[in-house]
Amino acid sequence: MHKILITGGAGFIGSHLTRLFVRKYPGYTIVNLDKLTYAGNLENLRDIENEPNYHFIKGDITDLNLLRNLFSAHKFTAVLHCAAESHVDRSITDPLAFINTNVLGTASLLQAAKEEWAGDYENKIFYHISTDEVYGSLGETGFFTETTAYDPRSPYSASKASSDHIVRAFYHTYKMPVKISNCSNNYGPYHFPEKLIPLCIHNIINNKPLPIYGKGENVRDWLFVEDHVRAIDVIFHNGKIGETYNIGGHNEWTNINLVKELCRQMDDKLGRPKGSSEKLITYVTDRAGHDLRYAIDASKLKKELGWMPSLQFEEGISKTIDWYLANTEWLKHVTSGEYQHYYTEQYHKR
Repeated sequence: MHKILITGGAGFIGSHLTRLFVRKYPGYTIVNLDKLTYAGNLENLRDIENEPNYHFIKGDITDLNLLRNLFSAHKFTAVLHCAAESHVDRSITDPLAFINTNVLGTASLLQAAKEEWAGDYENKIFYHISTDEVYGSLGETGFFTETTAYDPRSPYSASKASSDHIVRAFYHTYKMPVKISNCSNNYGPYHFPEKLIPLCIHNIINNKPLPIYGKGENVRDWLFVEDHVRAIDVIFHNGKIGETYNIGGHNEWTNINLVKELCRQMDDKLGRPKGSSEKLITYVTDRAGHDLRYAIDASKLKKELGWMPSLQFEEGISKTIDWYLANTEWLKHVTSGEYQHYYTEQYHKR
């Protein structure tokens, strides 16, 4: 029975992963370590906070002494490493924060695990959750595979690429039992409204402008977050040690077409005249170093482990909108204070 440390378990992907493991594996002990920065929100986990196999600890993954004490006290057999600074715009504003958390934090976790496990790797797993952005930018054709050369273009993707390399270095140098997955853009409930989809949902509800970078021609592959954590579950239990698995949603959309689909569904769900929300679309100066297209080839994951996404985008976005409309109090809580300052700084200045 695993004793698992989940880092960043109060964040967007982390909270869905924590919920899945707590509920699906009652025999596992799950410890959620989260610094509770702006994107970490314990309200995301209210429904499981009293489960007997779940424990929360506030802490920073860059604090090596804290990590050593946690590994010593809890005797973790596995790490699910979600904690990361993840918003590209923020990385452009403050790159050192991303290097500190994503690079030094990952290295600290690996070091603490190495020291505690001391070469006894039976039934041990260090699972590192990464992004497709490490591969750089695609043209109009082609897909990222697990052997695509790394070519990160932003401080965020560079910091994640660095962390991937460090994880692999511990595997090759110390025989650390690692697994890595690189996923496409996630969407779904509990997503902090700085990313495109929750930002637009929030702004449509409040009749605010929908800021679209450039002409909105950038293409992303969209993955429903519950499908993502289901894939992590499969890889964690059945994936091969030392291997990397790409996780994609098979849902490529240009940003402008995605936002128009959001507008169409929101108008219908809110009972507004058709086309009302599209009038809120506002084009803003493009992001520096904005990658044109990401697209994942997840055939390895399907072939070896049988995973496929369960939802197409139109259905997944409908479920996502319904959740936000049913949880307006959550949305109000996370869009107050610091977020309002950040929103003004990022978009009103353009």
